[in-house]
Amino acid sequence: MSKASQKRKLRRRPDRSLVMAMMLFFFSAFLLISLKEEIHWQGVMLSVIVPVLIYVATMWLPRFFPADKLLLSIANFLCALGVLILYSTDMDAGTSRGMQQAMYYGIGIFGMLMCIFLIRYVKKWDYLIWIVGFLAAGLLALPLAIGSEYNGATNWINVGGTSLQPSEMVKLALILIFSYFLSRRQTIPWLLFGVYSMAVLMLQKDLGTALIYYFTALFLYYAWTGNLLMTGVGLVGAAGASVAGYVMFAHVKKRVAVWRNPWMYSETSGYQIVQALVAIASGGLFGVGLGLGSPRVIPVYFTDCIFAVICEQFGVIFGVLVLVMYVILILRGTSIALRARSGFHGLIALGATVMLGIQTFIIIGGVLKLIPLTGVTMPFVSYGGTSMVSCMGLIGLLQGVASVTQDQMEYDYDISRMQSELDALPEADDWGGRKGGAFR
Repeated sequence: MSKASQKRKLRRRPDRSLVMAMMLFFFSAFLLISLKEEIHWQGVMLSVIVPVLIYVATMWLPRFFPADKLLLSIANFLCALGVLILYSTDMDAGTSRGMQQAMYYGIGIFGMLMCIFLIRYVKKWDYLIWIVGFLAAGLLALPLAIGSEYNGATNWINVGGTSLQPSEMVKLALILIFSYFLSRRQTIPWLLFGVYSMAVLMLQKDLGTALIYYFTALFLYYAWTGNLLMTGVGLVGAAGASVAGYVMFAHVKKRVAVWRNPWMYSETSGYQIVQALVAIASGGLFGVGLGLGSPRVIPVYFTDCIFAVICEQFGVIFGVLVLVMYVILILRGTSIALRARSGFHGLIALGATVMLGIQTFIIIGGVLKLIPLTGVTMPFVSYGGTSMVSCMGLIGLLQGVASVTQDQMEYDYDISRMQSELDALPEADDWGGRKGGAFR
């Protein structure tokens, strides 16, 4: 094959070029830090495992169904970036969060695939949606019975030595339930589930997740009904709930005080946000280098403040590019929602997009001190199995809607082409008018 034909082939497959560049980046990065001073075999393993996971999720799985490869590429890049940052920061600390996150990444790909199949192949939701609703309601309430408190919120349960956050998994059910009943104009079921979810989350003091749930529900309601009055009432209610949360919960008062002036509390409750801001500033434009810096001085750097670690090691320019990836992901998800052929599918895609967008704004806005820091994870990047599976599940819902829409468009095209071919055929005379016929 000539060089000219190779170039033409490369131009025809920009998705393959993008994925290969991602695989090369992470292979080189893991190999570089694994050879630091001495050989770290976990890093060598990850230099192979992570690129393979990227290839499987972005190039191999789409062979079985239509897929938005740009959306897949962005989500998988962010997942791999999380594994890389966690491994580079914990390599000298003797922890194994990077390897665990790679395992969660693999589980997340499986969860994404299950959500794609759910949207593609389940045609009747009349009974299934009620089962999903009751299971989600029970799962969400579990921490009230057997949960453990973390940073002021009782939203974790321990299963077999592993901590799980049920509210992360219920996000998927919330979108399905709201989308189904809104699209069928059945107000009472989705309203009851929404009120129940907010009440349980308030009892758990999980205000960050409650904020994500509430604004996702409000956005879906406005997108479907266009009712400005009720949406305004919902916004007023959110403001009232925020004031009530501030009055009722001491840890909320503390977070607001730290947000207003973290330097006043730099040795106590404001230590985390101060160290995050210092890390971002010390990284400068181009960063101190992969695996360098002092990320472990930031409390809970591997979940709440992992964006600060990214900026410290890779620089502010790279951090801005990460934000641009989230923006592209949100725009892509919105495009999928607009192209959907049914209200149910459109609301699913919009709900998944809005939920990812709100969560991203809450955590990165908190790290940058735009809003009070709230304990939610940075989608795809922060350490945590339930968070990873939940975020990849949201991508699965988006991909499922995109694939169904593509199938419907291809079906319409085939029907249109067949009709055009039939119209192009010469019209046959009837029996009575056919010259030389048997019945002249």
